[in-house]
Amino acid sequence: MPSLFDELSVGQVAERSGVAVSTLHFYESRGLIRSRRNAGNQRRYTRDTLRHVAIIRVAQRVGIPLETIGDALSQLPEGRPPTLADWTRLSRNWRAELDARIEQLTRLRDQLTDCIGCGCLSIERCRLRNPSDKLAAEGPGPRRLVKKKR
Repeated sequence: MPSLFDELSVGQVAERSGVAVSTLHFYESRGLIRSRRNAGNQRRYTRDTLRHVAIIRVAQRVGIPLETIGDALSQLPEGRPPTLADWTRLSRNWRAELDARIEQLTRLRDQLTDCIGCGCLSIERCRLRNPSDKLAAEGPGPRRLVKKKR
């Protein structure tokens, strides 16, 4: 059991991590971080929560969905801060997703001035005309620029 000196209040975690208290509550509601309640029913976080919040923020910054982040964090051992080896494993697992997103963004950037990818016929100079709206069979949205999920 951690001593009082090993634990931080929600305000301390917010100040040290640069994340709003409401965001910490949200992360906790999604199971991304954990706290315990003291005798006064106040949240108390172990110090490793700071590193978990850092991982969450970095992963969010590069576009990793919270569900994916939660799955990754659930694989970390409890009771100790994530190590460099833990971070290396997590980031390696996210690499393919990030590479796919980079590829998609590159395609979007390169085609942005010519096509919005929706297959509409309203742009007179469209290189990717979609006669008879054949792309509709592939699903909604900008089909030429959004890859199908498998």
